[in-house]
Amino acid sequence: MVTIYDVNSAKLLEKVAEELRKLKELEMPEWAKFVKTSSAKERHPMRQDWWHIRTASVLRKIYMKGPIGVSKLRKDYSGKARRGHKRNRVYPGSGKIIRVILQQLEKIEYIKQEEKRGHKGRVITSKGIKFLNSISKGLK
Repeated sequence: MVTIYDVNSAKLLEKVAEELRKLKELEMPEWAKFVKTSSAKERHPMRQDWWHIRTASVLRKIYMKGPIGVSKLRKDYSGKARRGHKRNRVYPGSGKIIRVILQQLEKIEYIKQEEKRGHKGRVITSKGIKFLNSISKGLK
């Protein structure tokens, strides 16, 4: 059985984003055209389909690290800010973007909230596992 661990992650994210683009429930909100993905960034993302790439990346991280919450995902998408002559500082990623993506993924039942081994967070459902593994199988 082929899983996401057996394929190149960059190719997997591109393919998953392509499949997610077809779903009506995962459309990018209007406000997302004008926001930065972190306080560390100077500009908004250049790619037009960055929302679907980020959604695919969040889904993959939940598959690998679940149960996981918004604060840990913010840390995963953090970045260093250039501050001139001062030392660099690490800023977390945007929480609003991650929360909306998680809500969209819950709506299509790819993830759910659960408590496992004393940790609260989102975990991937069997429907989400099947979705990712089928794409992985196609890539292999």
